[in-house]
Amino acid sequence: MAFVTITARRGSGEARTGALFHRAGLPVPGAGGDPAHRVGGGAFARDGRRASSVLGSCVGNGRRVDPTGSSPASDLPANAFMRKPVWVDPGTLSCQHSGKLELSLAAMNAMARDARAERGRESLVAKMQRHLAAILSADVVGYTRLSEAAEEATHHRLMSLRASLIDPCVREHGGRIVKHTGDGFLATFDSAPAAASCALSLQRALTAATADQPAALRIAFRMGINLADIILDNDDIFGDGVNVAARLQSYAEAGDVIVSEGVFEKVDEATKSLGFDMGEIFLRNHERPVRVFALRPGPGALPTRKIGESHAGTDARASIAILPFRVNSTRSGKSFVADGVVDSIIHSLSGHKELFVISRGSTLQYGQRRIDPVTVGRKLGVRYVMDGAVSLSNGRIRISTELIANENGAVVSADHYDGKMSELFDLQDRISLKLATTIAPHIRERELRRTLRKHPQNLTGYDLLLQARDLLYKMDADSFARAGGLLQQAMALDPSYAPPFTYAALWHVFRVGELGSPDPDGDARAAAERALAAIERDGNDALALAIYGHVQAFLLRDTVTAQRFLDRAIDAGPSVAMAWTMSSATRGFVGNGPLAVLHGEQGQRLAPADPYRFWHEGILAQAHYISGDYDQAIDWARSAVAHNPSIRFTLRTLAASLAAAGRQAEAASAADRLLLLQPDFRLTSYAPRCPFVPSILEPWIGHLRRAGLPD
Repeated sequence: MAFVTITARRGSGEARTGALFHRAGLPVPGAGGDPAHRVGGGAFARDGRRASSVLGSCVGNGRRVDPTGSSPASDLPANAFMRKPVWVDPGTLSCQHSGKLELSLAAMNAMARDARAERGRESLVAKMQRHLAAILSADVVGYTRLSEAAEEATHHRLMSLRASLIDPCVREHGGRIVKHTGDGFLATFDSAPAAASCALSLQRALTAATADQPAALRIAFRMGINLADIILDNDDIFGDGVNVAARLQSYAEAGDVIVSEGVFEKVDEATKSLGFDMGEIFLRNHERPVRVFALRPGPGALPTRKIGESHAGTDARASIAILPFRVNSTRSGKSFVADGVVDSIIHSLSGHKELFVISRGSTLQYGQRRIDPVTVGRKLGVRYVMDGAVSLSNGRIRISTELIANENGAVVSADHYDGKMSELFDLQDRISLKLATTIAPHIRERELRRTLRKHPQNLTGYDLLLQARDLLYKMDADSFARAGGLLQQAMALDPSYAPPFTYAALWHVFRVGELGSPDPDGDARAAAERALAAIERDGNDALALAIYGHVQAFLLRDTVTAQRFLDRAIDAGPSVAMAWTMSSATRGFVGNGPLAVLHGEQGQRLAPADPYRFWHEGILAQAHYISGDYDQAIDWARSAVAHNPSIRFTLRTLAASLAAAGRQAEAASAADRLLLLQPDFRLTSYAPRCPFVPSILEPWIGHLRRAGLPD
């Protein structure tokens, strides 16, 4: 190994050597007896050249010596070599023996590069900042479809909206646009209230700005907001919180703003009044569910359905939500009595075309945490809310009720009903009659009495039914098995009572559709038999009529009989969400996409927060697929999967819709999720069991195959 040797002493030589080290970004050694710095390397100056000038130039710029004698700026291989070493010209530095430093030029270059890299890393760390921020992620709904229809016009309109509305609105609310994507943007705010206010203002302004455009060409945004620590680096932002905001946005619909619980907790009461609790959803790559809320922009908002929102307020009929009643009892385990009272009232009122009754499942969440009834009414979009309590003592029962008008919070009526426990069902009928005639005076009493449920002969069977129904909502294998056993006991204890047979039929339907029945044909027959038995016991049981119709179409392929019974179900219970959704499924099976969408939308409106909402949303997604609206199908399928990640038919719909929309990578991801749940899934065995007519089945199988599902 050869070295350029620099000999330094006090004076000009020492200063020159010090300057050289300073330019290299290295510690400057002292004069005299400093220990020599000796490192490896192998670059040399050419014969006769002044090594000091070459060294100074090369180290200062991080370049290697040119062995040919040309400019030192040339980049050479690290193993460049010379014929022989040349020492420092005595005319440049005095060669006295007060100190010696030996370094190879290549080593000096390497040390200089390392020093600059370290300074760069320190500078990078200094530029990277971490702080708490509200992240707003926004995306244009159906941008691919809009671009395919009119690419240049769509791009021009989007750029115009950015300049005139989006960027100014973000600035006015103290935010910063981090980046514009092709069809959306990412912004940060110092506070959650500022981000929420900006998003809602934007949605209102965008609605007004695009109101005169054709619906098919209208630009609408979905938005998501999350509050989290972010990393700010060179004006861009990073971190898991940014990903969460983007994923929340993907669950929103047009005009919707979906926010995390952390954001919702920090906004003011006025903003909270625009919100709806969507419950917990699973986000991709997150093991734990995230609780989220949907914010409606309020006046001027887009007239679209929101995931998790009832839209009962858009219906001309009187609408009502019955909240879970409180229980006051000296004995534990009597909550089933209050549940039964609410269930009976809902069942009776659901038989009226003049009333719009929110499903029982959609109000269950309000039994666990008491919320002002007016707030609940506004969230569910109903005109009336009924709250109540059940008191039990020494065989006596008192049912207290309060009917509240949501418009002004006024109490329309407050009543109490006293009797013996053995008179429970008569009390329920009296409450239903009073309630219906109070909020809809034009309902004839005899029509109400037609819908009153036939009551059980004993409370034990009734209790078993209510326990089984609550277990059915959970949809896990253990709860499902226990529910089946309880329903068997309830049917045996009171063979004349219809509801246990109705829910037993539903149990068999879900066993075939989602729980991996070991005997699908046997379960199909059992479902039909149980539903028919319920109809024989109560011909006005809308749920029994709907289940029997669904079994005929889904399991037995008799769509003519199915549609007849489904029409009867809707006529018997126009506010029974399951009747509308099952009708949507059958209309889709036969290829009537538009009617399937209409019926699916009605089912979803009636069950905005039902434990089975994943099923309602999944059927609506399927209806949109059949209608050819793949963007809507994807949106509803994603919402359904978020509410229940293990439902297979929804994953099939999601995979097929993504493939049909040309989003291959996302389709493959959905297919992979399905195969994790059902590793033995094969198209060749699935296709013969699929209930679609051939005109729907052929492209459906093709899209599933394109998504990557195996034959």
